[in-house]
Amino acid sequence: MAVDLRKGSKTFGKWAGVILSEKNKKQFYIPEGFAHGFLVLSDEAEFCYKCTDFYHPDDEGGIIWNDPDIGIEWPMEGIDEIILSEKDKMWPRLKDILL
Repeated sequence: MAVDLRKGSKTFGKWAGVILSEKNKKQFYIPEGFAHGFLVLSDEAEFCYKCTDFYHPDDEGGIIWNDPDIGIEWPMEGIDEIILSEKDKMWPRLKDILL
C-alpha cells in the first residue's frame, strides 16, 4: 500500500495498493513523497526494496497503519493477528503530522 504525502497534490492522503505474489509476479512502484507499508498474507515472505538513495535512519517517518482518516482497505480476510514492530506501533495519524 502507498499513501500520497505530497502536499498540494490532488491525491494527497489517498492510498493505492496491489497484492504481490509469487504467482502474479507483479511489482509495485512507489515514487518519492509516498508512505508505504505491506501486510504479509502467507506464512513466509521475501520483500525487497529498490530505493532512490542510501538508507538514512534519521530520515525515517511514518503514519499508523490503520489511520481511520486514510481508510486503507487492508486484505484482512483470514488474518487473525497483526504483528507490528515497536516502532511501527508508535507512528502518529496523518492529521497529527500536519499540525
